[in-house]
Amino acid sequence: MRTRLSVCARKRRFGCEAEAMAAAQGARADLRHYRCDRCGAFHLTSRRKGKRIPRPAIVEGLAR
Repeated sequence: MRTRLSVCARKRRFGCEAEAMAAAQGARADLRHYRCDRCGAFHLTSRRKGKRIPRPAIVEGLAR
């Protein structure tokens, strides 16, 4: 589903994924980050229904 332009305009934009992740972890609510298909920046959302939770990156040498 495409992000509505009015929603994008109201949300805070984060320039990189790491910055958005840090903001999500520091928030009181359970938030996740996503790349906006309108502006290309990262936003935060509390919506989870139908969303995939990204797997943590596998570090080489630690995989079994």
